[in-house]
Amino acid sequence: MVPQSRPDDSELLDAYSLAVIHAVEAVGPTVVKIEVERGGGSGVVFTPDGLALTNSHVVHRAPRITMTLPDGRSCRADVVGDDPDTDLAVIRAAVDAGVSLPWASLGDSRAVRVGQIAIAIGNPYGFQHSVTAGVVSALGRSLRSRSGRLMDDVIQTDAALNPGNSGGPLVTTRGEVIGINTATILPAQGLCLAIASNTAQFVAARLIRDGRIRRSYIGVAGQTVPIPRALARANQLVASSGVLIASVEPRSPAAAAGLRDGDVILALAGEAISGVDALHRQLTDDRIGTPVTVTVLRNGERRQLTVVPAESRRN
Repeated sequence: MVPQSRPDDSELLDAYSLAVIHAVEAVGPTVVKIEVERGGGSGVVFTPDGLALTNSHVVHRAPRITMTLPDGRSCRADVVGDDPDTDLAVIRAAVDAGVSLPWASLGDSRAVRVGQIAIAIGNPYGFQHSVTAGVVSALGRSLRSRSGRLMDDVIQTDAALNPGNSGGPLVTTRGEVIGINTATILPAQGLCLAIASNTAQFVAARLIRDGRIRRSYIGVAGQTVPIPRALARANQLVASSGVLIASVEPRSPAAAAGLRDGDVILALAGEAISGVDALHRQLTDDRIGTPVTVTVLRNGERRQLTVVPAESRRN
């Protein structure tokens, strides 16, 4: 058998470089610089008519937004929709009718694998169109948004991010956007996070349609608490924790259902509620106006009530 020759380091480096170059050439022209009154960030155009994805925290309540393309052209941009709970926003470039902008394809984040090359393109500290590369470090992370809601299915990468990268794309070597860069964990090194592209696609579609993400609410403030084992055994509970209601909003769905301060929510519509984040996940738009059963512990006894979630108006 003739031994197969192995590529030397220069050949491997060239292959890696070519892969990164391909991705940058494919997606780079779609990455924009976003400037607002007190800061800015990045964005990625994903439709030919100038719709761009960015982070909510980059453009939230900004009175004026300026978008600069890699070729140096600048224009006004307007917010189409904004969702602080997922830290995503869609903005539209104010370009002339019929003008087509370069646009990127959103890939399937479910196909992403730990260890694959990940490339971040953005405008850190105002240095327009900067490129960093690394690998996908982990999948399925959770991150608390600035609104306090937990974001799931977050991609972790070691591609370096800095202030100004926020809202820019995380890209594969095939030139597909697999995430929207959102945060770094300080003072850690190489621990950066991106909102998965499948989440971004879902949120963007709703923002374009409605201008916001519709969610339901029941009107309680609470905290995650453990359930004592003896109490769990007495009530034949599988859950080891629930949501202790600290207050019930007047004239809310919870008040109408008879929920009280001190109740511990155990389940909603038959789904176990182990904590505040689990309750938030259940309060989706399809619950609006639909009666559901809520199971609570009250004075040590399990009870079932019926609540009709309403549409949340919080932004």
